[in-house]
Amino acid sequence: MKKTGFFYVMLSLLVVSGMLLNACGPREEAEEKEEVMEEHPLNTLTEEEKEEGFFLLFDGETTDGWRGYNMETFPPEGWVIEDGLLRCIGEGTGEAGGKGGDIIYDQKFLDFHLKLEWKVSPGGNSGIFYLGQEIEGEPIWKSAPEMQILDNERHIDAQLGEDRKAGSLYDLIAADPQNTRPAGEWNKAEVMVYRGTVVHRQNGEKVLEYHLGTPDWERLVEESKFAEYEWFGQYKPGYIALQDHGDDVWFRNIRIKEF
Repeated sequence: MKKTGFFYVMLSLLVVSGMLLNACGPREEAEEKEEVMEEHPLNTLTEEEKEEGFFLLFDGETTDGWRGYNMETFPPEGWVIEDGLLRCIGEGTGEAGGKGGDIIYDQKFLDFHLKLEWKVSPGGNSGIFYLGQEIEGEPIWKSAPEMQILDNERHIDAQLGEDRKAGSLYDLIAADPQNTRPAGEWNKAEVMVYRGTVVHRQNGEKVLEYHLGTPDWERLVEESKFAEYEWFGQYKPGYIALQDHGDDVWFRNIRIKEF
């Protein structure tokens, strides 16, 4: 009887252990997959992205393809490459704009899917411009819509309106949901433009959509500070730009595909 009892006890333990292993299996597989994703080399494309037609705008080693707005070359100061990251060096003055100025990728895009990652210093401010026109003597924000980059917890812009928080179409449409990660943490940003429809995605979620050239868009612009700029928000090929707002901000994994 003792031998039989021991046998059944061991059998029961094996069955329970098997159930626990099966229950943990999917979670362990998900964690393993997440680790693999995190180990994907910086500033490279996944096989899926290659198949979809994405290409890199930043290789992590050079500033090839980039130049200063209204400049023929890359700014001699204000922007640097550090550990595979493209960094805008903050001036620490609290004033908008730094030594480097805004930079643009020297190719115009119309219908595209842009993906990148950014992080900002405490109290920092920056932005991603698109469909920008290069107008002599005028800043790019007078022509280009901007996906806002911001430390929502500290920068005063966050107190001036929901449409000034990170992920928003700056000063026009608020990001919803507002899912920005804190200063010092990486955020994923995406901008998609197709036949006048524009979508912002932040950290894997769609946060806004609007339609260039429609009566709703024209009304929105007319009621904003951009009304006096005839070049603003036009559906035509334009530049992608990264803003120097005088604060430390870092970018990586900048890639794009055209439709």
